[in-house]
Amino acid sequence: MKRMPPIDMHTHIEPDISARDLLELGALVFAATRSLDEAEQALERSDSWTVWGVGCHPGLVGVQKAFDQRRFSELIQSTAYVSEVGLDGKSRVPMETQRRTFDAVLTALQGTPRLTSIHSYAATDEVLRSLTAHPIHGAVLHWWLGDEEGTKKAIELGCYFSVNASMLRGTDSLRRLPLDRMLPETDHPFGDKTSGRGRRPGNVENVEQALARMHGVQPAEVRKIMWQNLAQLMQDTKCGALLPRPVRTTLVAAG
Repeated sequence: MKRMPPIDMHTHIEPDISARDLLELGALVFAATRSLDEAEQALERSDSWTVWGVGCHPGLVGVQKAFDQRRFSELIQSTAYVSEVGLDGKSRVPMETQRRTFDAVLTALQGTPRLTSIHSYAATDEVLRSLTAHPIHGAVLHWWLGDEEGTKKAIELGCYFSVNASMLRGTDSLRRLPLDRMLPETDHPFGDKTSGRGRRPGNVENVEQALARMHGVQPAEVRKIMWQNLAQLMQDTKCGALLPRPVRTTLVAAG
C-alpha cells in the first residue's frame, strides 16, 4: 500500500469480497451499503484500507420501509462512515417516506457525527432543506448536481462534495466547488462508466488529474489536498478513532 493512496469516498462493493481483493485496489475505499441488513453484514469485517458504511438507499422501496432509527443508531457506533442515505426525486419511494427516513438519519447524526455521503439526485433543494432543518457535521454531497445558488447554500452549510468521472463533463459546475471541500469518488459501478477498462473501486486518478488541470497544480498536490480535506472532516466529526489504524496514521502524516 502506498504511503498516501488515492481516496474513493463513495463506491459499492459486495460485503463478501475477499480481503486480498480489497488490498489489491491500492486505495482507501469508503464502501457504501444500501440497507441496514447489508451494513450489519459489512460491519462484521475488519479491513485495513476499507471503511464500510451504514446506508438506507432512498431509491429502494423495501429498504426504506424497513428502516429503524434505533437500529441505525446502534450500527453507526461501529463505523466512521454513513452511506448511502439521502433523497431521490426519481425514486418510486414516496418523498414523504424518504424525507421521514432522512430526517431520522440526520437527527441521529446530530448526536453522533459521522462522515456522511448523501444522495441528492433530482432532489438537491429538498436535501438542502433537510440539512438546514437538521444541520450535521461531516456531510459530503455525493455526485452533486445542484445549481449555482444551491451550491452556495451547501457550502454555507459546511458541506463537502465527492466527485466522480461522470461529473468531469460538467466543468462549469465543478468550478463552483472549492478544492478544499472536495473528495474523489468512483460510485462504482455507476459513476465510473466513462473510465473504460479502468473501472474499479479506488480508481480516481482521472478525477485527480482533471482537478489538477482545473486548478493549475500537480496531481500529487491534489492527492495531498484530498487527504487534508478528509483529515478536516475527521476533526469536525471527531470519529477518527473508528478508522483502521493505517488510515489514521496516514491522516496524521497528511495533516
